[in-house]
Amino acid sequence: MFIGVDVGGTNTDAVLMDGTDLVSAVKLATTADVTSGIIDALTELLVDLPSDGSVDAVMVGTTHFTNALLERRNLAPTAVVRLSLPATQLLPPLVDWPEELRDAMGGFAYMVGGGHEFDGREISPLDRDELRQAVADMRRRGVNAVAVSGVFSPVNTAHETEAAAIISEAAPEMRICLSNENGRMGLLERENAAVLNASLGNLATRTINGIEEALASLDIRARLYMSQNDGTLMDAEFAARFPVLTISSGPTNSMRGAAWLSGVRDGVVVDVGGTSTDVGALVNGFPREAAVAIQLAGVRTNFRMPDMISIPLGGGSVVQLDPLSIGPESVGYRLSQESLVFGGTTLTTTDLAVANGKAQLGDASLLHGLGASSVARGMAEIRARVETAIDRVKLSYENVPVVLVGGGSILLGDDVNGASEVLRPPHADVANAIGAAIAQVGGQVERVYDLASVGREEAIADCSAAAVDRAVSAGAERSSVEIVEIDEVPLTYVPSNATRVRVKAVGNLAGI
Repeated sequence: MFIGVDVGGTNTDAVLMDGTDLVSAVKLATTADVTSGIIDALTELLVDLPSDGSVDAVMVGTTHFTNALLERRNLAPTAVVRLSLPATQLLPPLVDWPEELRDAMGGFAYMVGGGHEFDGREISPLDRDELRQAVADMRRRGVNAVAVSGVFSPVNTAHETEAAAIISEAAPEMRICLSNENGRMGLLERENAAVLNASLGNLATRTINGIEEALASLDIRARLYMSQNDGTLMDAEFAARFPVLTISSGPTNSMRGAAWLSGVRDGVVVDVGGTSTDVGALVNGFPREAAVAIQLAGVRTNFRMPDMISIPLGGGSVVQLDPLSIGPESVGYRLSQESLVFGGTTLTTTDLAVANGKAQLGDASLLHGLGASSVARGMAEIRARVETAIDRVKLSYENVPVVLVGGGSILLGDDVNGASEVLRPPHADVANAIGAAIAQVGGQVERVYDLASVGREEAIADCSAAAVDRAVSAGAERSSVEIVEIDEVPLTYVPSNATRVRVKAVGNLAGI
């Protein structure tokens, strides 16, 4: 049996699954410290655990690390070392970072000799002496995490690997993150991803340890897995090394859960929560990945992220009627205390849905002061915003299936422009937790190959083997791992037949 948990900004959802059968579901308000909310949800969930049953695995998706970046808190003192000189001096590390985020994580940057060309040739030898001097300066400044970034390191990892060994020898207490393990091609974006990952390291260790202690306190001895932002899982040890991969895992879980509940493999998922609405496209049952750089907390990155649109619209969004405005403020997890329909004093979108007859919640008589025309205008605005988001994620003008999930989906009717059909699968309000519970373990690798010297089939085989190894490292059973996606993109404006190859592998949980 499996337990899936998704911690959102408003609600913490948890489900108990017996294979592919839903046994029980719980939705509780998210707590400020996250962990106690998980304990409360699991305590209520375990009441339905059969007396002869046991939990084999617990899968958790959380916004904890995203919030740390957005709120600029709990970030480790972090440095970045770029192996590049004499190249790349025009754009030094952290050049495009928001000042407040750079200050929150230290913002220490160093550049030393090293790096490679696109075909693996050295730009210059690794400057070991200068690197050791940089490490000594980091220790004086109190740095405890460092990101190492080499030019074209996904092509040739030698300099990053050697630099990590030198840093580890000089400062064994320091957490080291290599850019070739974090991002894709593109020096600044890959470097930024590694720095973000390094800065989250201490928080990741504390958070994962806290969740494991919570499970132990409930006598749950199952293995812990964390949701990744591509719709797959990674075990707790892997997640502690790569916490940045959990970012956007909540919306991704909802999309995977929506695909599983509805049977839709290709379409659009609209996940309406308490604070925001996430709209994304399903391709073969998985979220479509963004093909361009992503802004995360104001930082440009290029690690894998779902291609989604988030709008500030949810069941707790605050409404003003004259003139009409909806959000971005939200009462969030205080909906049941502050919304009019529950006896509060704040008009929310949930009140509009109840007054419009789309939902039956609370005490509708408390809404008698709302005019029918005002309610209709508010509901029309909600629908228009969602329809605009659907149009933005579609790749053609044709109508596609639209799956509505999330507790806030009561805001929408069954007539949505751009939809060939609107589906509301059973248990849609906990689709995010179900998406976590049914997920497989994944691994993804991107590399550049010179096809003039390495054959195409050999390049794909090499990249595929690396993706399988990465999935196994994340907790997959090797014999079950399959290649589910291969992308090949020729690199323009460079000599020879250089091609970027990206491979995604997915497998079942090991030992279960």
